[in-house]
Amino acid sequence: MTLIPIEQNLFVVDLHYVVPFDEIEPELESHVEFLEENYASGCFIASGPKVPRTGGVIIATAKTRQALEQILAADPFNSKKLARYTVTEFRPSMKAAQLSA
Repeated sequence: MTLIPIEQNLFVVDLHYVVPFDEIEPELESHVEFLEENYASGCFIASGPKVPRTGGVIIATAKTRQALEQILAADPFNSKKLARYTVTEFRPSMKAAQLSA
């Protein structure tokens, strides 16, 4: 199985916290569980907090943007309206060999 399926688009998901971090902290564990589920399914490739910590970034792959948006709806940061999400879709024309092998 390739990390990035051939002819499948990638997505950069930019999360921006819209509440103070002290409201984010209680949801971190459930957010990490959400991330782990989507790594296990092969949807998420990389993720982490922004520096400075104003939100986070997720690199994802999905068959369609709509499919990814349905997945993101289950993120507690999203469902509890703690973060704003911006999704940028792109078709990788070049990628590191280890992402295709």
